[in-house]
Amino acid sequence: MQNTILTHEQIQHKVRRISYQIFEANVDEQEIILAGIEGGGLNFAKKIEKVLKEITNATVTICKVSMDKKNPLLTGVQTSIPEEMYTNKSVVLVDDVLNSGTTLIYGVVHFLKVPLKQLKTAVLVNRNHKKYPVKADYKGISLSTSLQEQVQVEFKPKNDKVYLS
Repeated sequence: MQNTILTHEQIQHKVRRISYQIFEANVDEQEIILAGIEGGGLNFAKKIEKVLKEITNATVTICKVSMDKKNPLLTGVQTSIPEEMYTNKSVVLVDDVLNSGTTLIYGVVHFLKVPLKQLKTAVLVNRNHKKYPVKADYKGISLSTSLQEQVQVEFKPKNDKVYLS
């Protein structure tokens, strides 16, 4: 059984709001790095990128962040751009769902290996089941769910949705 949490239209509003929040925090920046965690995070980052390109003259660079989400220590974290491209820049680490915080914390640790102007995090859904002391600076919605419930995010052309199963 699916219980819809966010409709396509609601997701578009969340993307726009988060994009404006990112813009406001980076109004003086020449470049903003959106580091999307492979899968839903990367798709969410691309949606934010589209809006940011409408509202700022800053260069918006997408960086794909890859890791084994079940065991991030096994393979480590890889990025699609070299670290010189985000050194001393403003980075926003983006994921679709913040569940236990494992993926986000390992992503944060990776980016902290080089000096940055600032590092923020953005998620569409914050589930409040954290194992690690990581928070979302920008979030679409916060949910109090049971551990048995699964939050599903689907990014499909003109049919994005978030639902509980």
